[in-house]
Amino acid sequence: MVNLKSLSNPPQAALQKAGWDWALGTDTAPYVVNDMVVVTEQQAESYYEAAGTLYDMLVEAGQYAIDQNLFREMGIPENLIELIRHSWNDDRQIHLYGRFDLAGGFDEEPVKLIEFNADTATCIPETAVVQWAHLRMNGMDESKQFNTLYETLVGQFGYLKEENSDLTPSMLFSAMRDYPEDDTNVAVLMEAAKEAGFDVEFAYIDDVEFSNGEGIFYQEPEHGHFVRFDFWFKLAPWEHIGADEPELAAMLTEIVKNRKAVILNPAYTLLFQSKYILKILWDLYPYHPLLLQTDNVALPHKKSVSKVLLGREGANVTIHDESGEALETVSGEYDDQPRIYQEYVTLATDVENHTYQAGVFYAGEACGLGFRRGGKILDNTAQFVGHVVD
Repeated sequence: MVNLKSLSNPPQAALQKAGWDWALGTDTAPYVVNDMVVVTEQQAESYYEAAGTLYDMLVEAGQYAIDQNLFREMGIPENLIELIRHSWNDDRQIHLYGRFDLAGGFDEEPVKLIEFNADTATCIPETAVVQWAHLRMNGMDESKQFNTLYETLVGQFGYLKEENSDLTPSMLFSAMRDYPEDDTNVAVLMEAAKEAGFDVEFAYIDDVEFSNGEGIFYQEPEHGHFVRFDFWFKLAPWEHIGADEPELAAMLTEIVKNRKAVILNPAYTLLFQSKYILKILWDLYPYHPLLLQTDNVALPHKKSVSKVLLGREGANVTIHDESGEALETVSGEYDDQPRIYQEYVTLATDVENHTYQAGVFYAGEACGLGFRRGGKILDNTAQFVGHVVD
């Protein structure tokens, strides 16, 4: 059972002040809520250790996928394979951050990997800023959280700068237009990069210019000059670039190979993003305590969850009974993709029967915990719930 502490001052005022109206839920349930999940030091530690162990296992699984040439099975566009291999073999191409979605951790239930959001993970402002501010607004000790996400991101950007000292520390940050939530995620990342010594600029992806031989540019509005950036952070999925923008995929491959820019997150994060990696993990580490049995065919005599290889936000997820019949499903735009089948795990619940899934950020190390709550399948209507270590 998940224990909650309801705080008297709601986070809404802080969100409004920050201009994060998208989180207020004017036409939906509020996205960030009054409650805090109460976790013990030991629970926080178990999430921290699980993320570190799982990341090491993912690196092994990624190497195995490359060695065995499993790109097609993983649903990875062919035009990204060269860039994935190149970025994987170049230690300067640093994985900035990702987020583990984990079940368990309550009532002695073991922590289990549900999936890893490696390429374009969101929930940064909620985890790094909002839940911290929520404790502070209620006169509580804001250090009582497993939450060093912002400081760890600053450290990651500093490390990135050192490892790429042949390049100018200038970074262009981009998101897709009309997704205000993405803008706030990028805003926090920009602050962290600035603190680490980068010159930063923001442009929506449709305003970024790419030149095969020269690199990545932004046309500054005042004088119309084109400014080149040696680093580009894009909050846009690699698989979309590969499938929908083949010319851009080819250009980015040349740009990275010729050291005209470093792109974050690197293309190899698509190996971790594909749900097929969950099957590879199970094949390499069968019955590992942190894993759920996963295959690309229905699991016999077991309740399971099927997911498309490169779906997002719970879209096209189906829960199946022991005979493979669908019990519950979420619609979405990815139904034409192949699926993997993962052993069903019951998520922890509160007294009102909401389910809870832990999100643990990893940026060179585990560095932040938050929870999403909703129904049996957590989709884009799930709420964010902060935590307090008690």
